[in-house]
Amino acid sequence: MKLSGHTKPFAVIGHPIGHTLSPIMHNASMQEIGFDGIYLALDVHPDQIMEVLPAMAKMGFAGVNLTVPHKEIAYRGLEKLDESAELLGAANTVQFTEAGMIGHNTDGYGFLMALEEAFGKRVAGGAVFVLGCGGAGRAVALMAAKDGARSLVLADIDADRVRRLKDEILGLAPSVEVVPALCDCEKADLCRACDLVVQASPIGMKKDDPSLLPPEAFRAGQRVFDLIYMYPETAILTTAREAGAQIANGLGMLLHQGARAFEIWTGVKPSVPAMRKALETAVYGK
Repeated sequence: MKLSGHTKPFAVIGHPIGHTLSPIMHNASMQEIGFDGIYLALDVHPDQIMEVLPAMAKMGFAGVNLTVPHKEIAYRGLEKLDESAELLGAANTVQFTEAGMIGHNTDGYGFLMALEEAFGKRVAGGAVFVLGCGGAGRAVALMAAKDGARSLVLADIDADRVRRLKDEILGLAPSVEVVPALCDCEKADLCRACDLVVQASPIGMKKDDPSLLPPEAFRAGQRVFDLIYMYPETAILTTAREAGAQIANGLGMLLHQGARAFEIWTGVKPSVPAMRKALETAVYGK
């Protein structure tokens, strides 16, 4: 990689940020297509993010991704929001323009593209079980409703969070059946009845984290998708696979949301094969 006074800087900002693989995939793509840029990872405290973003614009940054816990903060703090950010109530991509900063959300796009790639289908007409209804789970549930899910089971320990998300879903897609799952005693049966299971909690980010659902929650014919991407297979994916379900981790979602963000920033198509190879090498060692 050759750097010069013309090199365009990009970054992902989070707190913490050490787990991110975004620099690996973006830098691989820029090198492959001959784009004069560099992509960095920056740790910024949530209290400072809305001061840092305008400063980055002044410094000449060409684009920024946001990860936990900055997506909702940026959504509330940015004056201009794309329809994608408005829909999901979070901004994971910031575009710097002459007219100011614009918040986008490419997570929903990445989620649907990853499902189609991994399983050959998305969510239309299906029953979806969402485990964890925080920022990521909320975005997944709303995107599934928008994509035509028949029903959604919302599993979480926070009743207020589930109630708020249920109201949002019904406001977006009134015909979707929404079922809260707050008690562990009912989650396994509700999960087993669903076509697609999405693990959207942070459990699994540590290698020794256990599966939040037992083997009887899964069955053959199910699709199980874990948003966590740092490992080839989390405990919940192993449990699901052993029960006969199809499984996929969040690497595809990371890939496709990142590719979409690069297009928003530059108007240039990245090298998705180069991004994929870099991610697979980092996670699978191949």
